[in-house]
Amino acid sequence: MKKGQESGSTRRMIMTLLKMKGPLTIGALAEELGITEMGVRRHVLQLEQESLAKTKIVRQAMGRPLHVYSLTERAEDHFPKSYHNLALELLRELDLGSGAEAVNVLFEGRRRRMLAQYAPMMENRSLEERVAELSAIQNSGGYMAEWNKEEDGTYVMREFNCPIRQVAAQYRKACHCEQSLFEELLDAKVIRSECMAEGGQCCRYAISPRKAVKAATKSS
Repeated sequence: MKKGQESGSTRRMIMTLLKMKGPLTIGALAEELGITEMGVRRHVLQLEQESLAKTKIVRQAMGRPLHVYSLTERAEDHFPKSYHNLALELLRELDLGSGAEAVNVLFEGRRRRMLAQYAPMMENRSLEERVAELSAIQNSGGYMAEWNKEEDGTYVMREFNCPIRQVAAQYRKACHCEQSLFEELLDAKVIRSECMAEGGQCCRYAISPRKAVKAATKSS
């Protein structure tokens, strides 16, 4: 094992021990791992610098105070989560108990809440500014979005990650509501030409002004 890999493995083991057995002292961690306290301390200090671990001083009746270490809330992101499995189970229960329409109502409610939350951020802005703001909103939600303007004046936004991909793959209403939300926030025509829930490499949206769409319709 290379030095970098070994360091990463020790770091992961320390985080796992703090997760399962913490809070722990440097000495206790060293004993569990079978390495020197100096080696453990170096990793723990690095975790502290990254806000993944924190220390607390525990005073004893006799002897020097103990420094015990535990994980921070931020460290939780480094452990596996199965939120999508829970969401799918709940949606399936709703589907079985109340039917597909009840599931659709749930997604529509989510769309309306997001519209109410983000619409004020789009007021008095040009289409380009709205596209940029929407991309920033999606990035804050973990969608890894980027946008650009094509030569014909059309805007293109791509999302390279979908936090609800597993849900969207089984309940396409989620994608339909997202597209509808984009159209309302941007006050523009939005066409999705690629979708990760359907096996695409990204979710790709072509965005154009509504007036341009109307003009094209009349000319045809």
